[in-house]
Amino acid sequence: MALVIDLKPGEKILIGTAVITNDKQRTRIHIAGEAPILREKDVLQEEEADTPCKKIYFLIQCMYLARNPREYHAKYFAIVKDILQAAPSTSPIFVKINEQIIKGHYYKALKEGQSLIEFEDNLLKNS
Repeated sequence: MALVIDLKPGEKILIGTAVITNDKQRTRIHIAGEAPILREKDVLQEEEADTPCKKIYFLIQCMYLARNPREYHAKYFAIVKDILQAAPSTSPIFVKINEQIIKGHYYKALKEGQSLIEFEDNLLKNS
């Protein structure tokens, strides 16, 4: 079954290593295959990874897009260790993320990473 994506005018989507930009009208595309796919709204640029949890999200994104995701594991787990020491309350979220990473389900880990960023935002607002 193909993935169906509706793109707004000018919206970008990343499919594999290619960035595709929609033209001036709304478009529906059907994608079949195993290439990594990210909508523009889900992409985090490296320079935007300005908090520990955003760095985690960026590394998961790199894993998802990489041909060899394991090359990012050491850096990822080192940052996870630091975050867990500083904010043990993040532990339940990391359990979910790590489960997905271990299974090789990087897109699902990325989605859990979004909830980690939200959790971090709340921690920062309430401190």
